[in-house]
Amino acid sequence: MTPDPNPDPQDWGPFGRPLFNDPSARALSRVGVVDVGSNSVRLVVFDGAARSPAYFYNEKIMCGLGAGQTETGRLNPEGRRRALAALQRFQHLAEGMGLPPLSAVATAAVRDAEDGPEFCAEVLRETGLYIWVIDGEEEARLSAQGVLLGWPGSYGLVCDIGGSSMELAEISDGRVGRRLTSPLGPLKLRDIKGGRRGRKAHIKTVLEDLKERMGPQRDRLFLVGGSWRAIARIDMARRGYPLKVLHEYRMTAQSVRDTVKYIEASDLDSLRSAAGVSSARMALVPYAIDVLNRLVRCFKPKDIAISSYGIREGLLYEQMPQRLRDRDPLIEACYFAEDKDSRLPGFGKTLFRYVMPLFSNAPPARVRLIKAACLLHDVSWRAHPDYRAEVCFDYATRANLGGMKHSERVFLGLALQHRYRNKREGTRFAPLYELLDEKDQKQAEILGKAMRFGAMLVMEPDADMGHLKWFPKKRHLDLILPEKVRPLYGEVCEARLMSLAQSLSATVTVKTRG
Repeated sequence: MTPDPNPDPQDWGPFGRPLFNDPSARALSRVGVVDVGSNSVRLVVFDGAARSPAYFYNEKIMCGLGAGQTETGRLNPEGRRRALAALQRFQHLAEGMGLPPLSAVATAAVRDAEDGPEFCAEVLRETGLYIWVIDGEEEARLSAQGVLLGWPGSYGLVCDIGGSSMELAEISDGRVGRRLTSPLGPLKLRDIKGGRRGRKAHIKTVLEDLKERMGPQRDRLFLVGGSWRAIARIDMARRGYPLKVLHEYRMTAQSVRDTVKYIEASDLDSLRSAAGVSSARMALVPYAIDVLNRLVRCFKPKDIAISSYGIREGLLYEQMPQRLRDRDPLIEACYFAEDKDSRLPGFGKTLFRYVMPLFSNAPPARVRLIKAACLLHDVSWRAHPDYRAEVCFDYATRANLGGMKHSERVFLGLALQHRYRNKREGTRFAPLYELLDEKDQKQAEILGKAMRFGAMLVMEPDADMGHLKWFPKKRHLDLILPEKVRPLYGEVCEARLMSLAQSLSATVTVKTRG
């Protein structure tokens, strides 16, 4: 991650101090955005750590503004009525929450409709909400910024599919490059003449033109949009995938081909129920899967990642100063959680320094997870002791934490589980362990047991806990305790140290210094 350009003397490690209490971030602590799409109208209120915001409120109404627009050139009358009612509700909600003015954008359906300006004027008159109608390239840019909110410094091709359009944007070094828009939204595709054969020929023609204009894109393909997420849910169901988190779910070209065949061979109602997809969204899946199949064949990405972040998150990213954009979303979220929920905010820093001798050769990606675990090690203390290990694992694997692969979520969850429990066998999470190889499972266990032991010695930030010395070739661990801390090293501490040593396959020596 990019370092803080104005480092504080109290910064620690490679990530710097948190910024969520900085004035530049506090201004973004609660922001409401509205996305008026061809298929749905949604309000999202972001709250908390501005760099990795929590979803304080999230409501979607499937209005279908773009349904039938290809034939009429106008917004769907019933969709328009429902969208206006939704926006009236959203504006009242925003006023009740005491939010600053909502940021509202409208995409393909409104920008292409003859009565789009009339609809926006009606919304302004009835609700006081000004809708910013954006063109396709701007839609692509905001969606790409949403991806950057979750993956700072990422690179590849962002593909955002809505009801009436599909946008492409390239990202590299944390910046948005070329952008293109196309009419490949499912609502428009179902009006194409010639059945599926005619539709597939149309998709091929449009995508070949997009490829020619966009140029080679052989890096990661980021998929943004409800139809892509529905396909990902179906892919998960087909594979029996254990972690039902869409953000950062990975697919391959082969899995896309397999899912095409799976959808073609399945009853859509049964498939919808098995995958947990709404009926309105499922109706669009057969059109979207044909687009995805051709998109992958056309651009040949090295891998495919689902992004739950898109245009709405892009609107938040738009308001961030660069200093905040450059921060690590995972670490900022963990800072925020520690500050809000731990018994002793700030102790995570001390614990991180204490356990790091056990991981002196860890690469930066692993150091980042170790820091996240230390920040989160105590945030579940209010849970019943019998369930803290489960609560920790659930939090790490299912919470809104950006910038983590699924395997990293499981690593973090397993480390936190071992913070409260020696053994991982016999839990309901066993299927998820398969997302880690045995070596990473063991590393997570060592981290968790080191935190479990270290948290018993001192419970105050910046305290002198003594330190650990690890000699991996000799498989020997030294514990050096300050004389004033030695009385804290009781029977339970000793048992926890021995458990850590067992995981390290190490012998132990305990020493005291004055």
